[in-house]
Amino acid sequence: MHWFNLDLFLCEAAIYFAVMTTFLHFRRQLGLGVFLTALGVMHFMETYLAAVFYIQLPFGTVSPGSSVFFAGKLMMILLLYLKEDAATVRQPIYGLFLGNLLTVGIAQILHAHQLVVLPGGRPADMAFLNEMGWLMVWGTALLYIDAIGIILLYERIGKILRGHVVIRFALSGLLMLTFDQIGFYSALHFLFDAPPSVFFGGLYAKLLAVLIYSVMFAIYLRIDHIPRRAKSGREITDIFNDLTFRERYQALLARTGIDGLTGVFDRSRLEADAPKLIRECIDQHRCISLVIVDADNFKEVNDLFGHLRGDQVLKDVASRLQIGSRPSDHLSRFGGEEFVLLLPNTDHDGALALAERARLNVRRYVIRPDGRPVTVSMGIATAPEDGQTLDLLLARADERLYRAKSDGRDNVHGRLGRFVGPLAGAGGS
Repeated sequence: MHWFNLDLFLCEAAIYFAVMTTFLHFRRQLGLGVFLTALGVMHFMETYLAAVFYIQLPFGTVSPGSSVFFAGKLMMILLLYLKEDAATVRQPIYGLFLGNLLTVGIAQILHAHQLVVLPGGRPADMAFLNEMGWLMVWGTALLYIDAIGIILLYERIGKILRGHVVIRFALSGLLMLTFDQIGFYSALHFLFDAPPSVFFGGLYAKLLAVLIYSVMFAIYLRIDHIPRRAKSGREITDIFNDLTFRERYQALLARTGIDGLTGVFDRSRLEADAPKLIRECIDQHRCISLVIVDADNFKEVNDLFGHLRGDQVLKDVASRLQIGSRPSDHLSRFGGEEFVLLLPNTDHDGALALAERARLNVRRYVIRPDGRPVTVSMGIATAPEDGQTLDLLLARADERLYRAKSDGRDNVHGRLGRFVGPLAGAGGS
């Protein structure tokens, strides 16, 4: 029976991930609301099952509500972050948390009703409704912490394992769901006197679920990159897209690889173009340098002046970087306030000189709303000395960017440390 339960457990995880990933993948055609609504609808079932529905697996006592569906929800939130952004991730979490508070509040009002029990019916269990409400509030509070934590972990692990998306996906989930199991079990123990076997069984089941979801995530990534066969004729979805200019505009940007905010190339365009540029330069025995540019203290700009002003600062930084670039250079927004500048036919010294000029240019012409200059920190790597692939160059440049920020920000770091000396022209090898 234990092994039969395990088979069902694996089946539930596979179905949940496959369906939810399909909703997310086709969010442009169906609308993101379909995915978010499905995510929210499952919340009551997750909590209800976590309170009353347990099965025996070979490694312990487990609730599919917590181990399959809640774990799946957290991994879906990370996938939503990868596909969209942190601002979009906040929406379902805030909605769930506020909705659950509303549930608890309404439950208190319902206590005042004089109940009528229907023939053949059973009286409402108001005590259980209260417990469920508070359990959902506690679960959503944990989900909020989990969502922030899993995104931060994914990005932090990326500093070490840049490019290993599936491994980062799995490690982030394993670490965050371990924390979540500790927090959620404490509520189960307090409300329902859950035994320790529920904690350990649930922990093992969540870790197993993450591994299943990570394997399916890897499969999804491969499917997502398979080119779609061109279709002839006009489909109904095209007609619906015609009704919404924003959707058509975003689809156009996705096809051209242009960042919608700053107008420079986006990350997908960098990942498509950079390997070819690097390979061509190496094959022709020419240097190519990569510069990671990070706007210093950018969160402070958003916090003090709002995201609209922050967006304008990013546009101004991108504009100054573009003005200081040559026609052959490749400037892209890597994510958030980070940019990557790819410099073909440029050795390390030439890249240092060009980066220093760009740093001074940004400091001189990009001003915050309070009149203070915006500064940037930069890290530089050069092929073939620092590596011959995009991932290696990004990793080396990122290490030097970290040193530049640790050294007080507003400076440039290369192999030999911070750039010093008179400005020189950007040279080629």
